[in-house]
Amino acid sequence: MNQEQATVPPLLYENPACIVVNKRCGDAMEGATPSVVDLPSLLAATWGVGRNRDGKPFPPTAVHRLDVPVTGCALFARTPQALAFLNDAFAQSLARKVYWAIVEKPDSSIPALESQGELVHWISVDSRHNKSYAHTEERSDRKRAVLRYRVIGEGDHYLFLEIGLITGRHHQIRAQLAALGLHIKGDLKYGSRRSEKNGGIRLHARSLAFPDPLSDITDPAKRPLIQVVAPIIEPDRLWQDFERAAQV
Repeated sequence: MNQEQATVPPLLYENPACIVVNKRCGDAMEGATPSVVDLPSLLAATWGVGRNRDGKPFPPTAVHRLDVPVTGCALFARTPQALAFLNDAFAQSLARKVYWAIVEKPDSSIPALESQGELVHWISVDSRHNKSYAHTEERSDRKRAVLRYRVIGEGDHYLFLEIGLITGRHHQIRAQLAALGLHIKGDLKYGSRRSEKNGGIRLHARSLAFPDPLSDITDPAKRPLIQVVAPIIEPDRLWQDFERAAQV
């Protein structure tokens, strides 16, 4: 994609240590291919770059990952110190990540989903096909994956899920739901019936909370939280139904 023609996603939060934007479908947080928008380069061109200890440029760098077809809260560090702090904060589960997912209703052969619960799997990754698989058995080459969900509403053909992501594995939400026979709307890779017109999937990083990298409180767990909420970027009727259900 021509980066000169790309516009910056909506800004959700900014300070000297970090930037949070409302990522669009088609934006890449890292490793952009020619067909997608390279967000770090775009953010660097807009907000500039920092410097590392040896004086070399330090562009805005992703702290966590959102897949290219996923939208919502995307956090970037602006300095090496902020990146190290935020990486540690995420590793210590001091960040809170909430997602919204629109899931195709399964047929009668799939057990009904409880109204809320916790899913625990062990994730393996097929790097060749860029796909993850969620297993019920632990193994040394698999990583533990945990999420909590609640069903906040439904339409004629879809379930509306709010998901608290406890761990952050490759394609975790997509793989864990697929393991239950549940498929995010538009997610052909994980079993959806049909694609979305924009090539995206109905998975949205709705909110993010993380400790302030600029706070002078020594203990990261006691620092004030920066909290951001990402509006739906393309609020069509289905997302509007989801939002109404979330307000009940």
